[in-house]
Amino acid sequence: MDKNYNHLKESEIYDSWENSGSFIPKIDKNKKPFTIIMPPPNANGSLHIGHARFVTIEDVLIRYHRMKGEPTLWLPGADHAGIETQFVFEKELKKEGKSRFDFDRETFYQMLWNFSTTNKVNMENQLRALGASCDWTRNTFSLDPKIIKIVYQTFKKLYEDGLVYRGERIVNYCPRCGTAYSQLEVDSVERDDFLYYLDYGTVVIATTRPETIFADVAVAVNPHDKRFKGLIGKTATLPLTKRKLPIIPDEMVDIEFGTGALKITPGHDATDFEIGQKHGLKTIIVIDEKGRMINTPKKYLGQKAEVAREEVVKDLEKEGYLKKTEKLHHVVGVCYKDKGLIEPMVSKQWFIKVEPLARLALEAIKKSKVKFAAKKYEKIAIHWLKNLRDWNISRQIVWGIRIPAWQCGDCKEWTITEGKEPEKCSKCQGSKLIQDPDTFDTWFSSGQWPFATLKVKQKEDFECFYPTSVMATAYDILPFWVIRMIMLGLYVTKDVPFKEVLLHGLVRDREGQKISKSKGNIINPMEMIEKYGADAVRMSLIWGALIENDICLSEENIRGQRNFANKIWNIARFILANSSTDKNKGKVKENKDDEWIKEELAKTTQKVTQALEEFRLNKGAEKIYDFTWHKLADLYLEKVKERRGEAQATLEEVLEKVLKLLHPFMPYVTEAIWSLKHKDLLINAPWPKN
Repeated sequence: MDKNYNHLKESEIYDSWENSGSFIPKIDKNKKPFTIIMPPPNANGSLHIGHARFVTIEDVLIRYHRMKGEPTLWLPGADHAGIETQFVFEKELKKEGKSRFDFDRETFYQMLWNFSTTNKVNMENQLRALGASCDWTRNTFSLDPKIIKIVYQTFKKLYEDGLVYRGERIVNYCPRCGTAYSQLEVDSVERDDFLYYLDYGTVVIATTRPETIFADVAVAVNPHDKRFKGLIGKTATLPLTKRKLPIIPDEMVDIEFGTGALKITPGHDATDFEIGQKHGLKTIIVIDEKGRMINTPKKYLGQKAEVAREEVVKDLEKEGYLKKTEKLHHVVGVCYKDKGLIEPMVSKQWFIKVEPLARLALEAIKKSKVKFAAKKYEKIAIHWLKNLRDWNISRQIVWGIRIPAWQCGDCKEWTITEGKEPEKCSKCQGSKLIQDPDTFDTWFSSGQWPFATLKVKQKEDFECFYPTSVMATAYDILPFWVIRMIMLGLYVTKDVPFKEVLLHGLVRDREGQKISKSKGNIINPMEMIEKYGADAVRMSLIWGALIENDICLSEENIRGQRNFANKIWNIARFILANSSTDKNKGKVKENKDDEWIKEELAKTTQKVTQALEEFRLNKGAEKIYDFTWHKLADLYLEKVKERRGEAQATLEEVLEKVLKLLHPFMPYVTEAIWSLKHKDLLINAPWPKN
C-alpha cells in the first residue's frame, strides 16, 4: 500500500462501479424498494457547492439502502430550467454584443439547445466525480420527447377538467427578462423610496408611483373612514390631465397608509386590479412590456418608467399638484433573476386554478401520506398551500416546452392538444389556427418530474418505484417545487409522489455568510475534489449540523476530512501489512481488549444505522469517525502492537465492518482499501449487523 491515500485514482473506482452495473436496481417485487428521484440540476452551468451537498446527502442514503439489500433506485436527470437558462445564455450573448432579438425563434432555440446539452454532459461528469451512484441507464432530460408528451397530457387533462383557463389578469412582469412570473418567483426586498402627496382636487392621495397616475380610474376610501364620508359618490380630478375620477368606498383601503385615500390603477397594481374588478372599473395600461410609457400625454411617450417618474414629479411640482414628499421604507417586488423591479401588468396568460389541487395536497399532509422530516417545513408548506393564488404557467420566452394551444383566427377560441397541431378548430371547424408562442413555466414541467421520469424508460418502473421514498432538496425551493410536485402528483396519479420530504439547509462560508460571486467566497466543489478528493468534500458537507440546517464550510474543513481519509488508509496499512506473513497468524487468543473493541463496534453500528434511518447523517458520520480515529486507532491499535498475531483476526474483522459503515459517507477510500483483499465490490457488500 502507498504511504497515503491517492485520491487521483477515484475516477477509476467510479468506472468500476458503473461498468459493473452496481447502480442499476435489481427489481424484486417481494422486497420494498427505496427510491430517490434526483432533483435535476439546471443544464446551464457547473455544479456549485449547494449541488454537492444534496448529491452527498442522497448518495449516502442510496448506498446505505443498497447495502441493506433493498431494490434501490436513484434516478438522475437534468432540467432545461426555462428562464434560468435563457437568462444565463443571454448574458453570454451580451458579452458578444448580441441579444435574443438578433435571431429568429428556431435559431435561438437551437443555440440554447446546444448550450444546454454541452453543459448537461459537463454536469453529469461532475456528478460522477462526487461519487453519485445513480442509475445512468435511466438518465432523463426535461426536454426528452416522452417527458414533453406527459406534460402535454397533464395540461390537456387540467384544461378538460376546468382547472386551466386563459385569462386577462394582473401578473408579475419583468420588462428586462421579457416574461411574466408567478407569485413565487417574485422576491420581496426592503428599500427606501419616496411617498408623493398629490392634490386630486377634492382629496389628497399618497402614492409611490406618480408615473402611473394616467392609468387612474378612481379614488377609493375606506367606508369606515369618517374623514371621507361626505366625498363618497363625488369626483376627484386627475392632476395634469383634469380627467374626472369617481370616489368609491372599499374596505380594502388601508386607513393608516398615506392620507387614507387610494388612487385606483387596475392596470398596474394587484390590489387596485381586485378593487377594479369588484366595482366594474375599466383598466388603462400606461407601461408596456418593455417598461416604456404608452397612453400618456405626448411628452412622456416612450420614456422608461423610472425616467417618466422623474419627469412627472417635476411637472406635478411645477403645476402645484405636489403637496409634499416623505421618505418611505417599504417592501417591493423584484425579479428573482435580475433583481430589478417587477412591473405589475394586466396580460393574457394561462392559469391553473390551484385551490382544488392545493386541497388535495393539504389532505395528504394532514393524513401523513407525505411526511416532513423536519416539522418546521411542514408548517411552511401548509402556509403556502393555503395562500396560493391561481398559478400563471405561461412564459414569454423561447426556451422551454411550448404550450400546445392553437387559437382559431375565425372564432378566437382555443384548441388544446397533446402536442400535435389540430387540423381544425374544435369549436367552429375553422382551419386558421395559430399556436400560442408562449412556453410553460419550468416549474410546471418539473412539478411532474417524479411520475414522469418513471414512465419514460422501463415499463415496470412506475409500478415498482412509485410513490418514491424520499424527496431530498434545498428548503428554499419548498414553495417553488415541492408543494407543486405534491399537487400535480396527486392530481395525475391519485397518489403522493414521495412518502417523505427531507429538506436540507444551504451552504455558507466559515463566517456564516451566504456564498456568492459578489462576496468572493465561492467554494468550487470540483476544485476541492481535485485538491483533496471527493470523500473529503462529501464528509465536510454533512459534518457538524443537522441536514435541515445551514452549514458553514471552509477549505480547512475539507482539509481536515482529507486527513481523516488518510487516517483510514493508514489504519488499513497497519492491519493489512502483515496479514499474510505474521508468524503468529492463526493463534487466535482474544482478551478483554478484543472484546471491548467488538462491543464498541457493535454499539457504533447500532448508532450509525439508527442515525441513517432517521436522516441524521451528521450524527452517523460523527459516530463512525469517533470510533475509527479514537477508539480503533488511538486506543485499540496501540494496545495490540505487542500481540499482533493473536489480534489479527479481530483487527481484520473490525476493519471490514468499519469500511462498510464508512462506505456511504466516504465511498472511494473505502472501496480502494476493500479491493486489496476482496474480488467483489464493497458497494454491493451487505450492511453490517449490530
